[in-house]
Amino acid sequence: MLGRIAWLASVLLFATSEGAQAAAHARELPALDAQGFSVERLGKLDAAMQSLVDNKKLAGLVTVLARHGKIVEQRSYGYADVAGRKPMQKDTIVRIYSMTKPITGVAMMMLYEEGKWKPSDPISRYIPEFRDLKVYSGLDKDGKSTLDKPSHAPTMGELMSHSAGFTYGFFGSTPVDKLYQEAQLLNASSLQEFIERVSKLPLLYQPGEGWVYSISVDIQGYLVEKLSGKPFADFLRDRIFMPLGMKDTGFYVPVDKLERVASVYQSDINEGVSAMPKDPGISQPPGMPSGGGGLYSTASDYLQFAQMVLNGGELNGVRLLAPSSIDLMRANHLSDEVKNAKKFGIGLYQMQPGLGFGYDFAILEEPLKLGSTAGRGTYLWDGIAGTWFWIDPANDLLFIGMVQRWLMAPGAPDLENLSRALTYQALVSPSR
Repeated sequence: MLGRIAWLASVLLFATSEGAQAAAHARELPALDAQGFSVERLGKLDAAMQSLVDNKKLAGLVTVLARHGKIVEQRSYGYADVAGRKPMQKDTIVRIYSMTKPITGVAMMMLYEEGKWKPSDPISRYIPEFRDLKVYSGLDKDGKSTLDKPSHAPTMGELMSHSAGFTYGFFGSTPVDKLYQEAQLLNASSLQEFIERVSKLPLLYQPGEGWVYSISVDIQGYLVEKLSGKPFADFLRDRIFMPLGMKDTGFYVPVDKLERVASVYQSDINEGVSAMPKDPGISQPPGMPSGGGGLYSTASDYLQFAQMVLNGGELNGVRLLAPSSIDLMRANHLSDEVKNAKKFGIGLYQMQPGLGFGYDFAILEEPLKLGSTAGRGTYLWDGIAGTWFWIDPANDLLFIGMVQRWLMAPGAPDLENLSRALTYQALVSPSR
């Protein structure tokens, strides 16, 4: 999830000979096969999603359920724009916000496989501006912030798991959060300016001793650019989007595709409620492409990405990562002390025994302990405008939901947990 930030954009798909050749191998998943699901019981999932539209809790949404590399069900409900009566479709373009994060994580892991970094490395090895970071430790008798040296230099692994000490500023009220807000980090004109602004701010807590949702993945975007020697947006385009055939995914939306962009709603779709304004720079590459929340995409495109991850880094003969690298991403990297504290988390995700965090994914390590019927090791994330996905390697299935309804607004439905409950009640032949 990403807070109410300045609208960001970035470079979308230009053809390159290398990317075009790889894209030729990418194709959509085979369509519509029950794959162990009861078609009758899946009707409960469909009815629940339709009910949310009928009751004006949502304008519209697209859902995709796939198992064993085949689409079990892909449905569209309601409208991409209520006033214009424009229906939601599988190629409707939505702002996916923090569902950008796992894509940035995959880019980082591609560079990991090239030997460009390792989890134990201090971040300052690659970002010298971070060599003198200090840690907030409280207020003195005069009400001024006191700063300490970090117990150890924050590491790349901690950066990848939101445990390095950074924050966002949008979700907290500490003096450090206020400094982050004042710095307007995500309004920086470039990734380099963003890093320079961050370097002047203290860490919120000692590295490794907490979990706070943060700008860590925007820092990862800068690292992708620096370690690869290629602009971040170009790296994603050439190394991920084009090989996977994600033709509608990027940091901006070309003018000829604007008609397919869904409106974002801030609350229930009652009569008289208008959509939030679109980003005025939606069709322009941004100066600072946000690795934490800047992408636009479609259900069909994100399906390609999620299936590649579920397959262990490969889709239709195009391999982006080795299975071992995906395993590293979906393994918990938080200490027991952090999880047992039960005070770290955001939204639906409160870190605790049974729920951990990997490299840009939350991990349901022990779903039954969490009251979930999902498969063990299910990993997931979502976006502030309501998009969500989860991947269940135990049952070889994935689910994607694309909606544009601001999660921070009162009364937002818990679509993610609803989708899991209704999916698993229909899975009559689970893996054992």
